[in-house]
Amino acid sequence: MRKLARKWRNSQYDKLSLPTRDDPTLDDSRPMDIQEQEEFVQSFERSQAQQGRLWRGVFVALLSCYVLFLVYSIFQQASSPWELRYHAYFMEEVSSWMIISADWLAVLVCSFSIIGLLHDSESRRQWIWYSLFTSIILAVFWLYYMLRLPKFRWDVIWLPVGPLSGAAICLYVDHLLTESSEEIRKLRVYMYAYKAK
Repeated sequence: MRKLARKWRNSQYDKLSLPTRDDPTLDDSRPMDIQEQEEFVQSFERSQAQQGRLWRGVFVALLSCYVLFLVYSIFQQASSPWELRYHAYFMEEVSSWMIISADWLAVLVCSFSIIGLLHDSESRRQWIWYSLFTSIILAVFWLYYMLRLPKFRWDVIWLPVGPLSGAAICLYVDHLLTESSEEIRKLRVYMYAYKAK
């Protein structure tokens, strides 16, 4: 009777426990062999590379759309000044060429971020930092002129905040992807250290 009760408890326990390997008959108490470790680490590397490409591509696409919008905005300001409402607010405060220059600077900020996300070398983070510092200058410019308006316009807050937040988000995404890549690299080092023992 005890044997039957033990078998029943073990079968119930097996149904409730989560599988840790593809083959449930493997003994979980034994360490993984070299081949299993290698496959495990390679699957992490493939997954991380795929996720990295995906998220970098998503943010490059978003920034590219913003750049296209800014180029349209520059064209509109050059061809028919003050026609766009978000530029018309500044008609009394700023000259047209300064608006166009600020929009070109925003294009430059986004371009630095795009280069940083697409670049495959160690200097990629520098491009994003350039983007962040340049966007701070742009944000100060827009905020200065927004505060000089008779009434603060919240509907154009994206002018100073847009490029700045884009650069900051790109820096954060790059940091997260680099950090996860570093964790996988550490896992591989631990694997080789185990192999050497």
